[in-house]
Amino acid sequence: MKKKWEKLSELADKEFLRTYKNQLLIELYVAYLEARANGKRKTIDEQKFETNEMENLKILCDVLYNKQYKPARGVAHIIHNPVIREIFAAPFVDRVIHHWIYDKIYEWWDRHFIYDAYSCRVGKGTLKGIQRLDKMIRRASKNYTQTVWVVKMDISGYFMSIDRKLLYERVMWGLNRQYEGKTDTKEYELLKYAIKEVIFDDPVDGVKLRGYPKHWRRLPRNKSLLNQPPGKGIVIGNLTSQLFSNILLDMLDRYIKFDLGYKYYGRYVDDFFMVLNETEMKNLQRDIKAIRQFLRGLGLKLHPKKIYIQKMERGTQFLGGVVYPGHVQPSERIKRNYQKALRQFMKGTGTVESMRSYMGHVEHLAHYKFEQNIYKEVGWNKVDMLTIRSGERGDPKQPN
Repeated sequence: MKKKWEKLSELADKEFLRTYKNQLLIELYVAYLEARANGKRKTIDEQKFETNEMENLKILCDVLYNKQYKPARGVAHIIHNPVIREIFAAPFVDRVIHHWIYDKIYEWWDRHFIYDAYSCRVGKGTLKGIQRLDKMIRRASKNYTQTVWVVKMDISGYFMSIDRKLLYERVMWGLNRQYEGKTDTKEYELLKYAIKEVIFDDPVDGVKLRGYPKHWRRLPRNKSLLNQPPGKGIVIGNLTSQLFSNILLDMLDRYIKFDLGYKYYGRYVDDFFMVLNETEMKNLQRDIKAIRQFLRGLGLKLHPKKIYIQKMERGTQFLGGVVYPGHVQPSERIKRNYQKALRQFMKGTGTVESMRSYMGHVEHLAHYKFEQNIYKEVGWNKVDMLTIRSGERGDPKQPN
């Protein structure tokens, strides 16, 4: 956001930027461009906003500046990949506000997060998480000469269980430190206001449900905001939700890494791991109880059926990869989804973008033999594989 802001501010009249309200308008314009570039440009409300974008941005700026902003009603639908879950899609104008909040507080929090929190961070992600687990196993085992154990844990129904009051307090903890000495500014005042409106908004109130009723009936009750008590749960699909979920679990990261003293620790959303040597294994059961107690203080709980403890030799599945000593393979789920995407593409019901997505995911894993087999299945050769991977020559030929 900083580079875009600087570029736009250079084009703006210096006199225009003397007032904070005009600076806010430029910031919202940057947020608007980011929301528009987020792959959702075909929604009706976005097209309506774009039709008269500058006038709509001015209206939004006035509404926010005067503290009259209220989140609008969205729609919810069901997705089935990788597991069944609900997604609440916010209206476009709310996504602009989400990007504005994110742009204002992300950099401060990114510097505060531990290095090994991988979700919703620039330069991080699933591949980084897999690579870091691989590196930690190698270091902890002294290049695989000593036995180490990998412990994985998962928080039960994380997004549905978040206490909005506790979340707001933690986000404000950071905002007060970020704006230390500047809490009397209009910028701080509006950020505090907008964050409160977003966190305490009840997304279920007035939401439009889309999809087949039978799909909604299949959704487990603990995975739906529709079944949560007042003040519990945040939506999965919003940009702010991704950042806020990291902010809340930053406390868990620091507790495990610094209070319990686990050097080799990492987390992606609500999945986290520790790599332990023999000495650390002696204290594991005690520390699992401590972690469970700590989460209880946040209104959360460990998933009772998702605590995995195994030696490194058996391979550790994490974020679509299986980490073995010395190499990493794609997980069986990724292989199945890759094959499914290929078959759908061959039938004309899938997209080349979906194919390239899976290619990109497995590119840095031990994927060559696996890819050779699935491409051989449909009659593609090495040239066809390189063509679709590069994206420079369009789609590969369809075998006869």
